[in-house]
This record gives sequence, C-alpha cells and structure tokens, in this order.
Amino acid sequence: MRGVYLVAAELSRHGFIASPTSRSARGADILVTDSDCKRAFSVEVKTKTTQASYWLLSSGYKQLISDSHFYVFVNISASSSEYFVIPSKVVAKKAYVERFGRDTWYSFTVRDARPFQDRWKLLMV
Repeated sequence: MRGVYLVAAELSRHGFIASPTSRSARGADILVTDSDCKRAFSVEVKTKTTQASYWLLSSGYKQLISDSHFYVFVNISASSSEYFVIPSKVVAKKAYVERFGRDTWYSFTVRDARPFQDRWKLLMV
C-alpha cells in the first residue's frame, strides 16, 4: 500500500484527483481524473523495495489492456522513490513469462521501464 499512496500523492502533485480503490479491486489500485473531469483512467501500482531488476505482475495482466489503463512501477530506496509511468499496452507487450516447474511468474524489468521514468505527461494526453 505504500506505493499506492506515494503514487496517489504524486498524481495529486501533478494536478489530478486520485482515489485509491479497495484492495479487492481487480487491476485498478487508483482511479484518476483530471480537475475538469474530462479525462478518467485507472492505475495499477507495482512496488519494490529491494534491488531486484523486475516487478512481479498478476497473471491477468494481458486482460487489462486499455488506452485508459496505466501501470506505475515504483522503486523505493532508503533515500528516494522512482516512478515509471507505462501504458498497459506496453506492459502487455514487454512482460516476461517464466515457468519453473508448475509455477509461472510474470514480470516487467527495470531495463524496460527506464524510458518511462517520470513520464507523467503520458496521463495528460
């Protein structure tokens, strides 16, 4: 939840109205609109606090593709936080699927996220 509230605060800083959803909402962690209520979209937040080179995704990430659905990947360190604002279409295209026996892991790498660092303007289109 720490990442969700950090992203909601960052969205507010950029002039959006951000409302975190309940933990049971599928896909959307934050519902967002501009101050004129002319643009509405959903945000799924993925947070990591370790030096891992990826964020884990839910298995349904390919079903959540929409022009109005975004991911914000958050990398929290002791001194700062990094934000990567990525359209859901990009996440679906560049996500990695790895199988380990019966387990399947879905992830998005920091390397693929770097071009989207602080790209809050993607939400303003």
